Amino acid sequence: MARSLERGAEDALLPGMQIPMRITFHGVKRSVALEGWIREWAGKLETVYPRLLRCDVAVEAPHSHNGPQYHVRIDLSVPNGELVVSRDPGPDAAHKDPYVAVRDSFRAARRQLEDYVRRNLRGEGKRQERPAFAG
Repeated sequence: MARSLERGAEDALLPGMQIPMRITFHGVKRSVALEGWIREWAGKLETVYPRLLRCDVAVEAPHSHNGPQYHVRIDLSVPNGELVVSRDPGPDAAHKDPYVAVRDSFRAARRQLEDYVRRNLRGEGKRQERPAFAG
């Protein structure tokens, strides 16, 4: 895997995946186990839409008086656009666990990607259903 210049970032083509991925940590110690968890979830996104161009994930733990609650941002590059999921921790303590924060963020990313696919397939279907202009 190639190292990027940004501290805590890694670019990689994941086994079985066709998309490049960057995982960054800010205010969080890099964890091989957490990276594996992120890769596993990213692989699930590719099954929803194999034409993903890139997946970047940032995990950060802002300083808090009540202990860290993890914030996860996922940037998905798709043909003709980008989808961004940015999950701030809620009032409960669920995102004190980085694995829960990652899971919740990827679930939201999956929903956004499914909506993107539905909109694009519906648009393509409508174009295909139009009769050719006979003039």
